[in-house]
Amino acid sequence: MSTGILGKKIGMTSIFESDGRLVPVTVVKVGPCVVTQIKNMETDGYKALQLGFEELADRKINKPKAGHFAKSGGKGFSTLREFRVENTDDYELGQVVGLDIFSVGDKLTISGISKGRGFQGTIKRHGFSRGPETHGSRNHRAPGSIGQSAWPARVIKGKRMPGHMGTDRVTVKNLKVVDIKPEENVILIKGALPGSKTGILELRKAK
Repeated sequence: MSTGILGKKIGMTSIFESDGRLVPVTVVKVGPCVVTQIKNMETDGYKALQLGFEELADRKINKPKAGHFAKSGGKGFSTLREFRVENTDDYELGQVVGLDIFSVGDKLTISGISKGRGFQGTIKRHGFSRGPETHGSRNHRAPGSIGQSAWPARVIKGKRMPGHMGTDRVTVKNLKVVDIKPEENVILIKGALPGSKTGILELRKAK
């Protein structure tokens, strides 16, 4: 059985559990995903499934991708991801993978692209402290000294400085499945997930 699937983040809400506790949950529309390629030890050196998520209009598919998708039924997809499996013999091209691989109470490892924050300074990006606000100080949010004098007379690699923040691949582990709504292809997961609304997520069973 596949240990993972693709989904789209819908947003956050909260629900009451059976013991009366209010639990914050993230709503994710999961699958259905289609097997577009099967990788095995003989040809690829590892066993995995390539899953396609969200159908794409034919006019948006170039010829190389169209040839690739033709092997699994001809439907094109906007997102492709690989998920490792122990046995590829249980799958065939064009097979649909859905929510039935998860159950309430499962722990998941979820990966996504974090929200973009643009160009940020060291205070927001790295949590630096600010300088004095009064008494003629001109160093309110400046990063301060970044290098050395005579030796080595350069800025050391990896120095934390202002720059682009966000749009990083983020993975959160051990998130609990609170509820599953198979008729809507929706899963409710406890806590917050990386990325903005409509962002693509990779959901895997935690090891």
